[in-house]
Amino acid sequence: MADTPPDLAAVAARLATRLHAVGVEVGPDRAGRFAASLHLARPATTHELYWIGRVTLAGTPSEIETYDRVFTDVFRGLVDVADSRGDQNQPDFDDLSAGEQLPDHRDDTVDLPGSQPRPAPRGDGGDSTGEHDVETPIGSPTSDEELLRRRDFADCTPQELAELRTLVAQLRVAAPRRTSRRLRPHRSGRSVDRRATLRRARRTGGHPVSIARRTTSERRRRVVLIADVSGSMEAYSRAYLYLLHGAVRALQAETFVFSTRLTRLTRALRTSDPDRALRVAVDQTHDWSGGTRIGAAIKEFTDRWGRRGLARGAVIVIVSDGWESEDPDLLGEQMARLSRLAHRIVWVNPRSKSERYQPLVGGMAAALPHIDVFTSGHSLAALDDVLVAITAD
Repeated sequence: MADTPPDLAAVAARLATRLHAVGVEVGPDRAGRFAASLHLARPATTHELYWIGRVTLAGTPSEIETYDRVFTDVFRGLVDVADSRGDQNQPDFDDLSAGEQLPDHRDDTVDLPGSQPRPAPRGDGGDSTGEHDVETPIGSPTSDEELLRRRDFADCTPQELAELRTLVAQLRVAAPRRTSRRLRPHRSGRSVDRRATLRRARRTGGHPVSIARRTTSERRRRVVLIADVSGSMEAYSRAYLYLLHGAVRALQAETFVFSTRLTRLTRALRTSDPDRALRVAVDQTHDWSGGTRIGAAIKEFTDRWGRRGLARGAVIVIVSDGWESEDPDLLGEQMARLSRLAHRIVWVNPRSKSERYQPLVGGMAAALPHIDVFTSGHSLAALDDVLVAITAD
């Protein structure tokens, strides 16, 4: 009797579910690509299955180690991903029965963090076949909105970017505050308002019976956003224009974009329609997706607007990958100037999402000593760190 053919759909579902349970961002998109790849490639060995899963389910280098552990856990005893990749002595995948492909977990192994409980071993000594397998329960499904919140902006489809626009508009961020030099009347203030006290004294024959007091007040701190729309940032430009549009309306922020030169977009982004604001912004930025002159753009901002008050005491948010096409020393000098004017500089670099990223060379290395907060902001979930950095005292 011929062996039972492998159930590729069960393989895809089991592996994707286990990865999602331990924190790997395996959504319907990755699971669908994995299942489609299995259907097309028809892997004959676990070695081939391993690599199909790795290129479709492990989205970032930091997820590879977790993927290896889960793959070994699911296919325990059939492949050693650390030492036996490509070993010709491995059992052929086509020769495995449905039950052998997805074996029950053993008691002598340690559960992965966040994984589902393992079924107890059978004590009847019977064969391990498909009808005796206990399916791992699937955790609560992740909503589409949550998946979109964690998706890298560069991986979003046009439809997802349109949905992202709505989610960005729902972000609630409090404007940063600063202490004002002006005092306001307050009944228990520490400072005596002499003029108000003398005015009140007229009613009591010149005797200051009632003392008027004042206390300090707070004002909204200015927020300035400067976004890189050069070719290297093209995958993130549209998403961040939605953020700029929301910042102008919610924080009354000043917004600029740059590629080879700086363009002010504050007035263009004041419209309530984000799509119209996006079209106007693209039309006004003549060097969209061009080269990158970060140092020259920061210099122009500081010379034309920063020294005149726009940067004084402000929170400056720069969105760029730091790929400077000119001398990095110019960027370092201009960032030093800007840091002396601004209250805080937040640099958002989507490339820093990778754990292996190190800003050791080029423009990013020159700018780093003058940055107060360095974050990735590569997804809607990662924008929470940006918003916290903007509103922090």
